[in-house]
Amino acid sequence: MREVFQQELQEVQERLVEIASLVAISIENATRAFNESNVSLAERVIADDDKIDELAISLDELAINILARQQPVARDLRIVVSALRISASLERMGDMSEHIAQLARYRFPEKVVPKTLRPTFAEMGQLDVAMARKLAELLRTEDVRLAEEIRNDDDKVDALHLSVFDTVLGEKWKGGAEDTVDATLASRYHERFADHAVSIAKKVQYLATGDWIPVD
Repeated sequence: MREVFQQELQEVQERLVEIASLVAISIENATRAFNESNVSLAERVIADDDKIDELAISLDELAINILARQQPVARDLRIVVSALRISASLERMGDMSEHIAQLARYRFPEKVVPKTLRPTFAEMGQLDVAMARKLAELLRTEDVRLAEEIRNDDDKVDALHLSVFDTVLGEKWKGGAEDTVDATLASRYHERFADHAVSIAKKVQYLATGDWIPVD
């Protein structure tokens, strides 16, 4: 029974890595669609989000089944409960990618934000993609150095997010109401994507080391 239980825990980890890898592809495609005004890529992101949702639901069912049958304790219990919470965060990261892609689709053939903000969003997107890739690797290896890198990347995303608000609220901003709303929403989606990545990284670091990193 113990061997079966360990195999089930391994399956939980493998499914988390699978979902995280799909999320990394999703945000990469979403940011490309956003920055390049690529409507076909945007529609692919939107369609593929269903698969992320389905995998997250399937993982939750597996974790709940393990809790009911195996009644784990101590670290094993933390692993299964953490998997449920990580699954929820990964699903939300997929939603953020979808929202970014939806903005690209809605504004096609125009680009979503004015030229002055495009470098900022390009950098924000690159950081989100890097964080998503590191997160998949963190879930696979539990290399806590990646957790620290993810938190550092999040600080950069936060700074860019604030700079977008400074721009759209500044006296030199020439965008209309639609531009302001789009830029604000897009920035928020990028920022929330990064926040979920940090939340997951903290949970994995806690499981690996027993040390909880408090929320800033």
